Amino acid sequence: MDSTRGKLLIAGPKLQDPNFWRTVILVVEHNDEGALGLVLNRPSESSVSDVVPELAELVDPDTDVLVGGPVQPSSVIVLADFDDPHDAALIAFDAVGVMSAGSDPTDLATDVHDARAFAGHAGWGPGQLDNELERGDWILEPAQLNDAFAADPEQLWSDVLARKGGSYALVARMPRDPSAN
Repeated sequence: MDSTRGKLLIAGPKLQDPNFWRTVILVVEHNDEGALGLVLNRPSESSVSDVVPELAELVDPDTDVLVGGPVQPSSVIVLADFDDPHDAALIAFDAVGVMSAGSDPTDLATDVHDARAFAGHAGWGPGQLDNELERGDWILEPAQLNDAFAADPEQLWSDVLARKGGSYALVARMPRDPSAN
């Protein structure tokens, strides 16, 4: 399969894994060794100022840390829109990528347009994401800047499906529990 780096993985309606149900994941890296992504629409109940106050100059301290995925949930990853893409450890698309672990947030604060903090990430071993895509677990969509830094992350799943149009717009309006309809 081709790399899905820079694309959104939108959880299909049949994907019932509670870690990924109705998630939107930005794929930051995807190659023969596996894939790494960040769940963009799962706010935690903790603010940046509570969990990682040292990021306050880079990430709005009043925003929630997002749950980036089930892998290494105690580690923090910063996704940012960089002035210079070379400042990022990995670029997902355009100038949007992840901050290097050795970067000083204070030094980057003037060189970043927007930033979000994530606890953990989503990860796949070699061929695992390709298999999930072939099985139809995920719907692919090119990522846009406003997806990565959505004002209302919890609405992102529906918004991206509606933007995709057609039958996806119908899926976007599905109730959380179709049997209760």
